[in-house]
Amino acid sequence: MPVALACPIVLTAAERERLKKMAYGHKTQHRLRCRAQIVLHAARGRSNARIAHETGLHLDTVRAWRGRFAHGGLSALADRKRSGHPARFTPVQIAGTKALACQLPAETGVPLSRWSCPELAAELTSRGITDTISASTVRRWLREDVLKPWQYRSWIFITDPDFRPKAERVLDLYARTWEGEPLGANEYVISADEKTSIQARCRCHPTLAPGQARSMRVNHTYGRGGAVAYLAAYDVHRAQVFGRTEPTTGIDPFMALVTQVMNQEPYASAKRVFWIVDNGSSHRGQRAVDRLTAAFPNAVMVHTPVHASWLNQVEIFFSVVQRKVVTPNDFTDLSEVADRLRSFEDRYNATAQPFQWKFTTSDLDDLLARLDRHTADRHEESSVALAA
Repeated sequence: MPVALACPIVLTAAERERLKKMAYGHKTQHRLRCRAQIVLHAARGRSNARIAHETGLHLDTVRAWRGRFAHGGLSALADRKRSGHPARFTPVQIAGTKALACQLPAETGVPLSRWSCPELAAELTSRGITDTISASTVRRWLREDVLKPWQYRSWIFITDPDFRPKAERVLDLYARTWEGEPLGANEYVISADEKTSIQARCRCHPTLAPGQARSMRVNHTYGRGGAVAYLAAYDVHRAQVFGRTEPTTGIDPFMALVTQVMNQEPYASAKRVFWIVDNGSSHRGQRAVDRLTAAFPNAVMVHTPVHASWLNQVEIFFSVVQRKVVTPNDFTDLSEVADRLRSFEDRYNATAQPFQWKFTTSDLDDLLARLDRHTADRHEESSVALAA
């Protein structure tokens, strides 16, 4: 019986260069490397049996890939598309899963606050949308549309009717502007607030310092040594902090902070010192404005809008204190808390730079426009639901 001749292989220079990169490249997949080696050997006129012996591949494998290249070229060395197993779930079932994930569980009669993948899988089965389905399959479907119903973000609607003008005044002060006029060299901007209830927690066992391949260890149980309030005034443009600790917050502690700052230079002889505060009870309303002006005529109190303490830069400093001083908390008594806070102030003032505040009035307008669109969309949805 005559033996079929092997397919002759003739390579162009470009094909040979490409095949060499495939055959000897470190990042080439193993199956592609083997196929490229088969073709290169065949181009040298070697028989299929010899190629199989030198590469360690089966003779049928060599014959198949040699023939494919001969009839299809380089593109024929790639894997052919395979049909695979028939789909177990239909597009309707997948769409139903995603639609259920985009609903609040309470709206569907399920006593949960938010969905998880196992809960969704169980609900799909109980509703008859699918027979049995794993949580990993549900997670893979949701990942296609970046759906994460187990996560949530909270927000609060604007309730202050004068939100924009109040916020604009604060943002203008950060940009060293007041009522359309630039601030002078003898005018300063102070951001002030209180951080309440800093506890002195004395751990029942001493905190263990970090070591090789070991993080710092803090004992969970502790004895309560009381709590203290930390009041701070932050000079926005000079990056200087003035703080004090008090047993509690209130008008008197806040005015003590103001007196501490205003009795020292350069604020005592300044033309104007703007005090940016939120609407806490210690400095709320016109009475607080009058009280500050009566005590220090060159001081101007500026309130942030209601529920907009995030506009107050001292909150950024408080977050630094929380991360670097208060957490984890291991103090024997309140005096140690106060000493640590004062020492940190000195350390901070020696090296700090002003915060790179990037939220401008243009960003404020964009934010308010988005909120207006969101509110309008919600009203439209509610109207449609009521009409239905």
